[in-house]
Amino acid sequence: MYIMVFITVSSEEDAERIANELVDSKLAACVNIIPGIKSIFIWKGKKEVSGEHLLIAKTRRSHFKKLKDMVKKLHNYDTPEIISITISEGSQDYLDWIGRTV
Repeated sequence: MYIMVFITVSSEEDAERIANELVDSKLAACVNIIPGIKSIFIWKGKKEVSGEHLLIAKTRRSHFKKLKDMVKKLHNYDTPEIISITISEGSQDYLDWIGRTV
């Protein structure tokens, strides 16, 4: 089973550092970095607005715990977003590539 993991970070440098670590450690086959998102959220009882970057990592479900632990170690947020979504369907060639890579 394959998943996509969504991770938000505050800077391009953090995005590239985390993405490179996940790929180099074979915890993700690919990490897309989407710059310039705007996040609106409640933090410590106050509404916040923040510019962030979104990482989308593709991996095996069995790697999620190690991936999550690595992101938490590398991340500078107290409570980083690390959300997994199951890939229910996809190009079989692409899914096979994820499987061979991680």
